Amino acid sequence: MTHTLTALEARRIALAAQGFADRRPAEPGKRHLIKTIERLGLLQIDSVNVVSRTHYLPLFSRLGVYPRTLLETLAWGRKPVLFEYWMHEASLALHALQPLMRWRMQDAREGVGLWKGVARFLRENRPFIDKALAEIHTRGAISAGELEIGEKKGAGGWWGWSEGKRAMECLFWAGEITTATRRTTFERVYGLPGDVHPKSVRDAPTPPRDEAQRELLRIAARAQGVATERDLRDYFRMPVADTKARLAELVEAGDLTPVSVKGWDQPAYLDPAARRPRKITANALLSPFDNLIWFRERTERIFGVRVRLEIYTPAPKRVHGYYVLPFLQGEAITARVDLKADRKAGVLVVQSAHAEPWANAETPGLLAAELKLMAGWLGLVSVRVEPKGDLATSLSAALQP
Repeated sequence: MTHTLTALEARRIALAAQGFADRRPAEPGKRHLIKTIERLGLLQIDSVNVVSRTHYLPLFSRLGVYPRTLLETLAWGRKPVLFEYWMHEASLALHALQPLMRWRMQDAREGVGLWKGVARFLRENRPFIDKALAEIHTRGAISAGELEIGEKKGAGGWWGWSEGKRAMECLFWAGEITTATRRTTFERVYGLPGDVHPKSVRDAPTPPRDEAQRELLRIAARAQGVATERDLRDYFRMPVADTKARLAELVEAGDLTPVSVKGWDQPAYLDPAARRPRKITANALLSPFDNLIWFRERTERIFGVRVRLEIYTPAPKRVHGYYVLPFLQGEAITARVDLKADRKAGVLVVQSAHAEPWANAETPGLLAAELKLMAGWLGLVSVRVEPKGDLATSLSAALQP
């Protein structure tokens, strides 16, 4: 008999799996960051820096004020414990996951599924590719712009990338090179895996494709607590057929428990070790690329809130703003704020503030406290609310001394 969960039970399980049932530590350090990244499985990377680049934000949401330089050291320091690869999107994860992604690197080399264009570019531009690799072998880690071989600048396709950038990215997806570090402009610097990854990763055996996929789905299940097949597949962007086959194997092995969630229109799977808290009291601003809400279908199913990224929407057509962070208040998303860090003026600007149906009298004060915390973490001295949105007036009042 399939066990049934209420929608609220499922929401609490999901929040606990993402770390929102835990108190923030008084002084977050390296151990807390690593534990949180391990729990989440990965951090999505994005270059938009209107508030803060997104990979910093999920850790702030769960841990509070931590040194951002600590994440940079973990990712791009002399002895990094994280690596970059295309996992959800471009992502950071602990080195233990690198062998689990080698089947995807092989798919990129062979042009399987979505990777046909990558394999074709590598095949059709082999002399150019070999020259790029030779430069890295000779000179060490370099950026695409530092290639000293003739190349054409991109005009339209592939985000307007130059031929050199396309070559580097294809080699990156194929696992022939990796990210050695990032520069202050967020420019990726590429190096050879043998020069970048620690010996433990280089020597780790490559698991069979099905074994690696099962482990990735276990990680996704632990990170989500309870999830549909589509939720689990999206977490590491897994192929449809492979996901269905691996889930059946995990259920048979007892690693996942089939459940039904009231109000969900799809079957779900429960991590047998998932926590089932009786209440969630966390308050947090969520990056639009936060693991909790990055799959919009799941966000709407769990929270009843339709979250859409409006960066690429023309300004007159935006509903909530350019870079909008939902506000998690306990067990509900109660507000959204369009934020911008005015670094020159030292101000965190709330360009608009909108309430959700679940907002209550406590929402403005709790949201104001998180905004002040974020401003201080970003090195800004104050928060200013623009008069736009139905929550702007009460939020502005809550921010007054």
